[in-house]
Amino acid sequence: MSDVKVNLRPNGPILISGPITLNDTQGNAYDLGGKETIALCRCGETKNKPFCDGSHNGCGFESQEVVE
Repeated sequence: MSDVKVNLRPNGPILISGPITLNDTQGNAYDLGGKETIALCRCGETKNKPFCDGSHNGCGFESQEVVE
């Protein structure tokens, strides 16, 4: 069983927790600075792509996916 967890936040980012490597489109690994949890943007408005910077709070982004 993997120790990685991926959670969608209501009207917010994707939270990823656990031992991960995040690579860009060329296969280069981002420096995650030893963080155990990262937040990836879903609204597309962040100034720090692919990471969330809280821009979803002011751009009207809404998303509340649920398992059916």
